[in-house]
Amino acid sequence: MFTGIIQAVGEVGALEHRGVDVRLRVRTGKLDLETVAIGDSIATSGVCLTAVELPGDGFVADVSGETLACTTIGNLAVGDRVNLEKALTPVTPLGGHLVSGHVDGIGEVLSRREDGRSVRFRMRAPDALARYIAAKGSVCVDGISLTVNAVEGAEFELNIVPHTLVETTMGEFQPGRPFNLEVDIIARYLERLLLGGQADPGTGVSMDLLQRCGFAGGAEQA
Repeated sequence: MFTGIIQAVGEVGALEHRGVDVRLRVRTGKLDLETVAIGDSIATSGVCLTAVELPGDGFVADVSGETLACTTIGNLAVGDRVNLEKALTPVTPLGGHLVSGHVDGIGEVLSRREDGRSVRFRMRAPDALARYIAAKGSVCVDGISLTVNAVEGAEFELNIVPHTLVETTMGEFQPGRPFNLEVDIIARYLERLLLGGQADPGTGVSMDLLQRCGFAGGAEQA
């Protein structure tokens, strides 16, 4: 598990294609690797990867075909910058929100505009994930825990402060850029818990379902 608070920005050092898989080498910059061991997890632009080698200036991870198909890792090139976060421990401050590092889908940056010293982004989520995104709720964009400012259908807005622009890759985001999106883990599990075997998860949570599960009262009788 992770918090979505980026600890360093690293750089892709090498990409070695091995059939349908890729061996990825990441230079980790200022990320402290002293406590990292082979087998540990490191979130790389929101994707949970397992360190299989620790060459000293970073880590090496094997990326499966499934991960390449479901995330933006397959689009990376040598020299590209990536957001990095080590897995949380029992004493890690939870400054963001609970993040699994399991990407739900790939979104797209629609627009960017300056707003004082901050930048406002309009993003598009895959339609199937839109129901998990709520105003003032949390989303994880390329591994960054962010607060949603507004939602309209599958589109949502983010206000990014100067610190985040400097300390993550968000400062490089431009319209048309794809990003790894992980929605709030609590929203996903709550829907699954409520639905159980009663309906297709794609139908979402309705007021009728909430009433049948005891989470909302029925309409008052006149």
